[in-house]
This record gives sequence, structure tokens and C-alpha cells, in this order.
Amino acid sequence: MSQSCTGRELLIYTIARLLNGVQHVAVGQSSPMPAAGAMLLRAMNQDAGKEDVQLSILGSVKHNSFTSGAGELFDCAAQGRLDAFFLGGGQIDGQGNVNLVGTGDYPNSPVRWPGSFGSAYLYFLVPRVILFREEHSVRSLVERVDFVSAPGASDETVYRKGGPHALLTNAALFSFDRDARRFRLESIHPGFDWRDIRTTTGFSYDNEKCETTTPLPDSKVLSTIRGRIREELHECYPQFAARMPGPD
Repeated sequence: MSQSCTGRELLIYTIARLLNGVQHVAVGQSSPMPAAGAMLLRAMNQDAGKEDVQLSILGSVKHNSFTSGAGELFDCAAQGRLDAFFLGGGQIDGQGNVNLVGTGDYPNSPVRWPGSFGSAYLYFLVPRVILFREEHSVRSLVERVDFVSAPGASDETVYRKGGPHALLTNAALFSFDRDARRFRLESIHPGFDWRDIRTTTGFSYDNEKCETTTPLPDSKVLSTIRGRIREELHECYPQFAARMPGPD
């Protein structure tokens, strides 16, 4: 990893690249890095004179036009007015299935997580869902999830315009092929190689011996992250923002 860029700054920049072209992106209340990536895309578009990006962060006052919380978010997705969203999960498998409930046999799961909430609903409706899991391990990236909170793919008889677009972790970036129902390794972050990814990923994927390195932000983008984006994050994620490097 370049000394001028932290691992989280690389993830923020990569998220901004994955969101390129969207008009409206929504972010959950506990998603500081996806929020920072969306903020960065908005800032870069404004600097380049491109079309502005609408950003809706649940729980934020400055970066949210909703007045009725998640209910309005769901209405927005159903009306086709939401282009991108983020999902995480205790487990993610090779078919893009997400588990937000717990491990083991449900309902007697020895480990329980917060729950599925509206994940399946948004997974079916939002065209560009980015799976984000900072931990890259066989514990989190499994062959098959123990419980399907939101399915990554559906039968061809099911109308579905939404689904997984990419999977981003602290070690690598994968794209998702909806027809093949498989991930493809697109790039590996500095400090890792394809062998590291193979041994820490519990599912099979295409382009296993990938030699592409995830691009780093240039000095201008890095300055934007440490200046404007860090300041914008203070309103809704003050603790996360306080841990980010500040301007030089």
C-alpha cells in the first residue's frame, strides 16, 4: 500500500468508481465508507461539471431529502428512482446470496445478527447493488450462506431489475455475472496477490489468477477525501471522520 493512501481511502475511491454514472444513491445509517464513496463521486462530478448526484443517507439531515425514513426509501426504489444501494452481511456466498440473520440452523442460530429488514426488497428493485464487506475471510465469504436474507439471483420467470453489481472487500474487487450467477475477480488491492484471495475466499470464482492491481487515487482525489469528504462525514459519522487522515 502506498504510504500516501490508507486502505480505507482506497476503498472509498473504489466505491466512487463503482458508482460512476448513477444519479441517485442511497446509503444505510451504519455505512460510513459507502457514504464517503458516494460523497466523493458527487464531489468529483461537481468539479468536472458533470450531472450532480443525489445522495440519500438515512439518519442524515444534510445529506437526505427523505422525511419519513426507510419507508420513503422503499417507495423510491419501487418507483425506479434509486440507482444504487449497498448491502453487507455476516455471510456472502458465491451466488451473491446475503445472510443478515445468523449462523447455523435457523431458528436455533448460535450466532445472531440484526436481521434481514428490507434487504431482499431492495435487492430485487435497485439496479446497482454493491456488496461491501470489509473483512475478507472464509468466515464471511462462504460457499453457501446458512440463511438467505436476500438472494443474489432469481429464476428467469421472476421479474427482477435489481441485484448484485460488485463485491468489494479490504483485499479485492469482484464483479458479478447475473447470467452465470458467479463472481469474477477484477482486481486485487496493493499488499495482496491472487494466492491470498484464493486462500481467504470460501467460494469459487472466475479469473482466479488475476494480476490486476486496484487503482489508487491520485493526489487531487486524496486531498478531496481528506478535506471536503472528511468534513461532510462529520455530520452523520463523527467518530469515523475523526479517525480519517486530515488535510496536509
